[in-house]
Amino acid sequence: MAALTRRHLTLGILGAAAGCGVQTQGTAMAKDPDPATIPDYDKWQLSNAEWKERLSPEAYAVLRKEATERAGSSPLDNEKREGIFACAGCGYDLFKSEHKFDSGTGWPSFWDYIPGALGTKTDLKLILPRTEYHCARCGGHQGHVFKDGPEPTGLRYCNNGVALTFKPA
Repeated sequence: MAALTRRHLTLGILGAAAGCGVQTQGTAMAKDPDPATIPDYDKWQLSNAEWKERLSPEAYAVLRKEATERAGSSPLDNEKREGIFACAGCGYDLFKSEHKFDSGTGWPSFWDYIPGALGTKTDLKLILPRTEYHCARCGGHQGHVFKDGPEPTGLRYCNNGVALTFKPA
């Protein structure tokens, strides 16, 4: 009976995880922006060696190698001032403070993003597909989007704090 219980638990967890992934089709996520519409796009297409020189080891791991920082480690999770959250790699504006909310996850979370600021791709690292998003200008990994956010979008852009900078209004 214990094996059956573990099996049901595993299937339940996998089923719940599958429900959290967001496919870009049929949601508020727009298609990837055209690089020609992004200011200084070419300037930010750097080599790995150039990124390693520019970024801290933690920021490099997240932005360039798609790592995830430890939950609760970013002071930006508690940032409440008005302003803009931008990519820590290139400074491109990604989120407005009015779109930030406390998700209780330990990572800065937003229910919407600045139009044209993000690109997406499917992430299969946990076997089940999830939608990963990145800075449209430099390609820096930011986080994943889930369907458990507040209205009006119902989405939660779960961001690594080390991948962001904050620009107060």
